[in-house]
Amino acid sequence: MSAGPTGLREAKKQETRQLISDHATRLFMRQGFEATTIAEIATAARVAKKTVTNYFARKEDLALDHHEAFTNSLAITVAERADGESALTALRRAFDDALDTRDPVAGFAGWDFSRMIADSPTLTARLRDLHDQREDALAHALAIATDAAPDDITPRAAAAQLAAAHRLLFARIQELTLAGQDNDRIAATLTGEAAHVFGRLEPAFADYATR
Repeated sequence: MSAGPTGLREAKKQETRQLISDHATRLFMRQGFEATTIAEIATAARVAKKTVTNYFARKEDLALDHHEAFTNSLAITVAERADGESALTALRRAFDDALDTRDPVAGFAGWDFSRMIADSPTLTARLRDLHDQREDALAHALAIATDAAPDDITPRAAAAQLAAAHRLLFARIQELTLAGQDNDRIAATLTGEAAHVFGRLEPAFADYATR
């Protein structure tokens, strides 16, 4: 069965969006985020300047175009945890899977991309904001998972600690990437370090939000 007009239009939109993002990222990595203009991105992608801003309301989102997947990742892991699985166990398992697949959402972005973020105050600030949003989404998921009262601070306290662990491990992957280590070596290092970090959380969260 062939795709209908709506499906074809949506596919074309996604293709255009990805094309713009790919050209923007190449320009950002070559000449720096702050130095690159929307007009240059439009020219490179062969679209109108307004087309770029229609697809990307913020210039930062041209570089961090998987921000929704990032901010929702921990919350989705908790929401989809298996029967008998605690929030911590599910998050730990998901992080191990991310190491196995060298998932960019976990921080495996490559040297050029990581350098681009590190060199840009704007992107560095935006990444901090995305980490905060991810923590907020996790707190909401934990509140639902534990049927917490609206004034119960426990889900937010738990999210602050669990998200901080992921923030630390993300930063560690970036650090080792910028130090010139390849993904396989980074994953090997992070396997042990993640076990240590999550192990430190075990006494407090071993049974928290168990489905």
